[in-house]
Amino acid sequence: MSSSLFPSPRRVAVLVPLALPEPYDYEVPEDMEVEPGSYVIVPLGAQLLVGVVWGEGASGLEAKRLKPIAEVLDVTPMPEGLRQFIDWMAAYTFNARGSVLRLAMRAPGALEPARVRLVYRLTDTRPARMTPARERVVEAVSDGFARSIREIADEAGVSDGVVRGLVEAGTLKAHEMSAEAEFPQIDFEAHGKPLSGEQAAAAQVLCERVKAEGFAALLLDGVTGSGKTEVYFEAVAQALRQGRQALILLPEIALTSQFLERFEARFGVRPAEWHSELSTRERARVWRGVSEGRARVVVGARSALFLPFAELGLIVVDEEHEAAFKQDEGVNYHARDMAVVRASLGAFPIVLSSATPSLETVVNVEQGRYERVALTERHGVAEMPVITAIDMREAPPERGMWLSPVLVREVAAAYVAGEQSMLFLNRRGYAPLTLCRTCGHRIECPQCSAWMVEHRFRRELVCHHCGYTSAIPKVCPSCHAENSLVACGPGVERIAEEVTERFPEARVAVLSSDNLRGPQSHEDAFRAVEAREVDIIIGTQIVAKGHHFPWLTVVGVVDADLGLENGDLRAAERTFQLLQQVAGRAGRAERPGRVYLQTYMPEHSVMRALIAGDRDAFLAREAQARERVKLPPYGRLAGVVVSSEDAGLAQKWARELARAAPNAEDVAVLGPAPAPLALLRGRTRIRFLVKAGRNVNIQAYMQAWLEPLKVPGRVRVSVDIDPYSFL
Repeated sequence: MSSSLFPSPRRVAVLVPLALPEPYDYEVPEDMEVEPGSYVIVPLGAQLLVGVVWGEGASGLEAKRLKPIAEVLDVTPMPEGLRQFIDWMAAYTFNARGSVLRLAMRAPGALEPARVRLVYRLTDTRPARMTPARERVVEAVSDGFARSIREIADEAGVSDGVVRGLVEAGTLKAHEMSAEAEFPQIDFEAHGKPLSGEQAAAAQVLCERVKAEGFAALLLDGVTGSGKTEVYFEAVAQALRQGRQALILLPEIALTSQFLERFEARFGVRPAEWHSELSTRERARVWRGVSEGRARVVVGARSALFLPFAELGLIVVDEEHEAAFKQDEGVNYHARDMAVVRASLGAFPIVLSSATPSLETVVNVEQGRYERVALTERHGVAEMPVITAIDMREAPPERGMWLSPVLVREVAAAYVAGEQSMLFLNRRGYAPLTLCRTCGHRIECPQCSAWMVEHRFRRELVCHHCGYTSAIPKVCPSCHAENSLVACGPGVERIAEEVTERFPEARVAVLSSDNLRGPQSHEDAFRAVEAREVDIIIGTQIVAKGHHFPWLTVVGVVDADLGLENGDLRAAERTFQLLQQVAGRAGRAERPGRVYLQTYMPEHSVMRALIAGDRDAFLAREAQARERVKLPPYGRLAGVVVSSEDAGLAQKWARELARAAPNAEDVAVLGPAPAPLALLRGRTRIRFLVKAGRNVNIQAYMQAWLEPLKVPGRVRVSVDIDPYSFL
């Protein structure tokens, strides 16, 4: 829609990426052409901001009070589907539309003109005097390819001056060419790995849904090692065959290195990447490539969901159960759920892939909203590992140690056989608590109600919530006793210390987010494991999923009970998913795998389900327990956190909110109560939890409750629809 179609006086609504609920109206100058989705520069107060034309103006503001649009940017307009998605998500997550728009504009430099470079081609003109050097230049560029002066000089074996002389003589003509690397062509007709009968049948179902070019939500439910990736690659190929783009969402950067290699092996080239570790220049290149349709497949973290795809025709959410898809700061949203919405609005299919699907997804399958495609066997000769519980009450570790003699024997046997072992503990650092033996003082973060974690390799204490660091003190900060501070409990560094002591000749690698920074370090570490340069892996959750190590036969979970200490509603489900994924790393090739769970609760339902390999029975029990008390997915939840640097002010406004909570049928407001993490980054935090029936419009309730309140600037009220974290 051009500006000439806007009513006179010509006005449009422009949304800017600020925490504003609605767009503002602006005048369109007579000599300017805009359309819905155009990126424009507009004045707002004393500053100029980039915004997006959202449609016709409708504020009723007098024409003479409208400010004119300053400039229209020469960029492909934001697609209508993305604008609809932003509107829908803002309403659902109870966020300002401008805040959600900001998620779609996080590519500094993408809206600026792409960098260009000068290249030169041969013309029909020749200089009056041709020297041997000039002859070599003409011969070098006679193939018709454009080159820079430096490239021509190097190829012809002459100085830059010789080339510049031919430019001045008109023999070489300058042309502008994009300085950005092109996106390589994906060979979607290339043959992938041979599929088994079960895999081929699953791939056919996915491809048929892509061919139908309508919305469909499919759960690709396959055991670990069943070849889910190769199956949904067939759906990606089908989308490309139909001239559509594809988006593959991964929960963590750590998964991208092996995944990119598998993609390249299947399609001949690597896809475009999108995650927080990209340089500003690369983010701009990918953003523009997606917008212009040149980047056909993107593999990325949850933020890739907001890229301006020109022809999106398929979304795959790999490891759909992962809590990492939930963003808990700023705009709170679950990327899996929002990906389903984007696919629905765009009328194309979405594939949710997992060996341990979330209960929400399983219930959607049971209720007929999603379709289930099953892979029940591991690919090739690989078999599922045998899982055994080690009762730590009967086989405790030696004093000062953390590994049971049973697990130590199994690791030793694998080491002697030339196989690899992995010890899993989802706790970074050396020890989670530093305690004074004299007075009992525990060292806490000064900005959070959390203990400082010792990182012995770095010789410092770190808060894992706000990032605060300090040196390890030599005396107790409370009683000033010397040499009285002791590390309590194990982290992966402490397990590494024990393993090194027990197996001094073994090659040990500690894999956690503390010592793997960025995709390249992850790639190097995992490649070393694949190349059998590591005998014993000690890792946190970054080693728990998506990785294929053929020589890994023994997996030991150091503290299988750890996740069960978390009191939230998904504690058992998350623990089951994590331990099942960890167990799935063992025995993925010809050698059978063994998994050992160190636990003080072998009778717990999670442990029994893992040992029996009975996921469905476990999920059925979880579903019954939640349905009985109307918790998700059989009810609705919304979290509200009131926070302030002034504790008294936070408490006052929490009481105000409690008094203002409206009475409504099938809605209960629990709280206010101090949040489990009552102090975070220097702010006192007080929590409410809104519990409602499945059919309650919880957003309307939140609006009726919170919108009338005039909260002061020193107090922050954050809302989380469908919370995953209750800290």
